[in-house]
Amino acid sequence: MLFRVQSAAVFGIKAYPISVEVDLRDGERLSLMTVGLPDTAVRESSERVKSALRNCGFFLPKQRITINLAPADVKKEGSAFDLPMAIGILGAAGCVRTKNLSGFIFMGELSLDGSVRPVKGVLSMAVMAHEKGLEHLIVPEANAREAAVVDGVRAYPARSLSQIVEQLNGRQPWIPLGVDRQQLLADQSAYDVDFQDVRGQYQAKRAIEIAVAGGHNILFIGPPGSGKTMLARRLPTILPPMTLDEAIETTKIHSVAGLLSDKTGLIGTRPFRSPHHTISDAGLIGGGTLPRPGEVSLAHNGVLFLDELPEFHRHVLDVLRQPMEDGTVTIARASMSLTFPARFMLAAAMNPCPCGFHGDDLRQCSCTPPLIQRYLSRISGPLLDRIDLHIQVPAVKYKELVQDEKSDESSVIRARILAARRLQCQRLEPFGTNCNGQMSSRIIRRFCKLDSESEKQMENAIVRLGLSARAYDRILRVARTMADLEGLEKIQARHVAEAIQYRSLDRTYWQ
Repeated sequence: MLFRVQSAAVFGIKAYPISVEVDLRDGERLSLMTVGLPDTAVRESSERVKSALRNCGFFLPKQRITINLAPADVKKEGSAFDLPMAIGILGAAGCVRTKNLSGFIFMGELSLDGSVRPVKGVLSMAVMAHEKGLEHLIVPEANAREAAVVDGVRAYPARSLSQIVEQLNGRQPWIPLGVDRQQLLADQSAYDVDFQDVRGQYQAKRAIEIAVAGGHNILFIGPPGSGKTMLARRLPTILPPMTLDEAIETTKIHSVAGLLSDKTGLIGTRPFRSPHHTISDAGLIGGGTLPRPGEVSLAHNGVLFLDELPEFHRHVLDVLRQPMEDGTVTIARASMSLTFPARFMLAAAMNPCPCGFHGDDLRQCSCTPPLIQRYLSRISGPLLDRIDLHIQVPAVKYKELVQDEKSDESSVIRARILAARRLQCQRLEPFGTNCNGQMSSRIIRRFCKLDSESEKQMENAIVRLGLSARAYDRILRVARTMADLEGLEKIQARHVAEAIQYRSLDRTYWQ
């Protein structure tokens, strides 16, 4: 007897439907064969499924069971097919009364006792189900919240195989899990850090506000203990609040990577990813036999923080160029090519020299000029050109640490940033972008015109510092953001001068 059950598989961060076809034929002994390009995890599912069926009290006759995962020319991976395969076998054996399951999608890994374990990529599958007009999703209980986030889809938590069979046979009611998406987003959007905790570092905080207001990349340069990491970890708190679409897209990436908590159906806070400097290029960009998202994709819609920037392998840093420019990362293999979203704000930190105390007023540097130059040259020029602001973060003085004066809270800074972002959206929306950091050269020429005084300042900087054409564009973008923070239509000379000061590594002092 032939029985069909609908399931889904994830390809990148997108899901596509899979039809699980089960055929039972008489044989001398019980055997189970899975075809349709299954990987090792799918092939091993036959033993899990048979044990789960027996331990749930279902009798398996001596028949030959053939399971086809269609379309058969697409590679299948993971353990999410356990539950649909078990339901298909029971349906073909006549143990399931419901004959037409075309409106249902089943997914879940089975334990040997028949309980249903969570799987990756459920949110992507739920989005696909909504697009295909499939309303009913049978998902593991731990994945039910993320599936219920999708509007127009009913997610039914599955605790065990026996429970699902009872529901299919009408002995138990179907009770979908309901969530309030807006309330869930609001509940998950709280941060446990605030810029008010940072003492001193007024110039660095000013530069951070400019960077976030315009979507610019930023580099912190300072001695150990000056607060570079503390500043960077508070960057997400002043980024604009996540929209529901951004939250769903970010959650899809974390779901596919298996990093989503079973208590969190939606990621409402901007991601902050801080990989160690020993990371490989595949770990940073993504990769594998079947490519998985890397740190740049996990930081999508958030912040990617690279501490001790010169300690990263140079070839690892160089692969950042494409996602920083395009907002996506493409991983090509012989049999496939996948594109992951990677629109993030890059924040990096480094010491000014190997010992960390070059330019420090309190501690003497022990590094020679050639040693400092070799240390700085570990970061390629093209990568530095893509970082708009280079900020010196000096050690905090004792008086600043003990003073009672409090700086602005993150909510106050965010309000100023949102006002500047609204101006940018009104100006740049016709061009398909929403912040100054993403302006192309053509848009820059249109909205970043300089007066004669500003032109003279820019010319002196280009000649004296030897700036590249890309650095020239970066200065104009930063100056445009400063004007937006003040609500000014035109860029003024003081904006250009301040933007030039934020190119520390382009100055002769650092060469």
